[in-house]
Amino acid sequence: MLRGIDENLERWALLVFYTMLVGTMAIEVVRREVFAYSSIWGEEVVRYSFIYLAWIGAAAAVKERAHIRIDVAFHYLPPRGKALLYIFGDLVMFGVAILALWWSFDTVEVSWRFGSVTEGLRVSKVWALAAVPIGFALVVLRLIQSFLRDVRDLRQGRDVFEGNVLYD
Repeated sequence: MLRGIDENLERWALLVFYTMLVGTMAIEVVRREVFAYSSIWGEEVVRYSFIYLAWIGAAAAVKERAHIRIDVAFHYLPPRGKALLYIFGDLVMFGVAILALWWSFDTVEVSWRFGSVTEGLRVSKVWALAAVPIGFALVVLRLIQSFLRDVRDLRQGRDVFEGNVLYD
C-alpha cells in the first residue's frame, strides 16, 4: 500500500485538483452565460485548485525528473559525470526547497494566528496558503528519494535515472 502511495500520490492529487478546477470552471461558464449570474466561491475554488496544481505538480516533476532543465551537457558526459551532475543539481535544489519550506510556514502561521478567511468561501485562509509548504515538503521528500537513488546507482555502476514522461 505504501508503495502505491509513493508511486501515485502526486498523480491522484493532481487529478483531484484538476477535476475540481475544470468542473467548477465549466459550471461557472454555464452560470455566467446562461443565467447571467456568477458566484464568488467558483472563482476561489478555481484559483486555489490551480495553486495546489502548481505546487503538487512541481513535486511530481522532481520525482519523475520531468522539470525543465538545460540538458545539453548531459549528452557529452559519461554515466558517472551525469550522476554527479544530477546529485549536485538535487543538492542545490534541496537547499532552495528547505529555505522556501521554512519561510512558507511564516505566512501560514500568521494567517492561523489572526484567523484570516477567504473572501468568498469564508473558510480559513490557512487551507489556501498551506499549498506552498505542502508542495515544498513533497519536493523535499522527492529530492531525498532522488538523491538516494542516484547515490545507489552511482555506487552500483548503473546508469543514472534520467526521468520519465509525467503524462503521455
